[in-house]
Amino acid sequence: MVLYPHEMLPDVDHDGRSLQNFAMSFRAHLASKVRPGTRAVYEKRVKPGFVRKFNREPADKGEVGKEMTQDPYYQFWSAMQRKSQEMMWDCVIEVIEPQIERLNDRAKQVRQAGSGVKGSLELSPDLEIPRYHTVADIHLQPGGFHTEVADDDVTAGAIYDNAVAIYANGALGPKNDLLGRTLAHFLKQQYPDREPGTILDMGCGIGNSTVAWAEAFPDAEVHGIDVGAPMLRYAHARAESLGVAAHFKQQNAEETSYPDQSFDLIVSHIVFHETSAKALPRILQECHRLLKPGGMMLHVDIPGAEGAFDAFMMEWETTNNNENFAGMFRETDLAATATRMGFAEGKARMESMPRLLEERQQTYSDRAINWPVLVGEK
Repeated sequence: MVLYPHEMLPDVDHDGRSLQNFAMSFRAHLASKVRPGTRAVYEKRVKPGFVRKFNREPADKGEVGKEMTQDPYYQFWSAMQRKSQEMMWDCVIEVIEPQIERLNDRAKQVRQAGSGVKGSLELSPDLEIPRYHTVADIHLQPGGFHTEVADDDVTAGAIYDNAVAIYANGALGPKNDLLGRTLAHFLKQQYPDREPGTILDMGCGIGNSTVAWAEAFPDAEVHGIDVGAPMLRYAHARAESLGVAAHFKQQNAEETSYPDQSFDLIVSHIVFHETSAKALPRILQECHRLLKPGGMMLHVDIPGAEGAFDAFMMEWETTNNNENFAGMFRETDLAATATRMGFAEGKARMESMPRLLEERQQTYSDRAINWPVLVGEK
């Protein structure tokens, strides 16, 4: 696992690199060799047993779950999958923790660079962090995305940047930017006449996708918002180190401080399923307010399921990895919600986005699937 070099990466010695490579290999083994066996167990053992008892096949993910969670093979895979997630954070934090002060100083130096600064960073210390961020550590990341352990802290961002490469088995590319590049490619292929001059990346995190949009449209003014200050400090310093101009603000996507009709394009990348049933409609309403007439929004998120077994397996992240809204999200009609929140009838729709060739891992399913994209035009 080798990330594209930039100033915010921690120094990793031989032992740290070996441990991280082991964690990534362990996760890859579970994904490619062990998880597929759960389907075989279901088809050959669990489903036939259910049919014998009830004279019918399981009707939904709940019925599948009641049987699968009692099966020793599934129990083994689930326990190892959970352990691999905890191991991923542990091996990254072990490397970063002794370097927190140095990484924080690096970020401050970037912000103090004066005329060398291309983008900007604007934090709001009084911003109320949404409950869906504070009630549980999303993805099990210790402290979540918003917790600060020092003054001017970037720790959460540094942890995320290094861990997500392990999580995806390197499939997000050396800049961890595959989703941003894929969505930008989708826009250029499907809507070649669009040349957005102003772009907003909602829930930008460490800015990996924000940078991808800035590189795809170098003449555009690109903004990224998130509620986590440590993520944004890291995102700003990372973008500056990569020589990319982007403007980062600590904002809640449900209600931002931008004026009406500020953007030609609003995007997000697997963000919605980490919000809540109350927040999601508000975010879509805010998108409508912020878009210029003729503007467009593109939101890519986790795929749905085909069949009761796939629905149950996808629910693992909800139950075991603090993706608390993911199950409800998959059952949400996004286009209808966008229409209810202000988009004209027929102007909000779901489209299918092909995965780019370099993406090697099917993160959410052992099926080959495209990414679903909510498209909205004002």
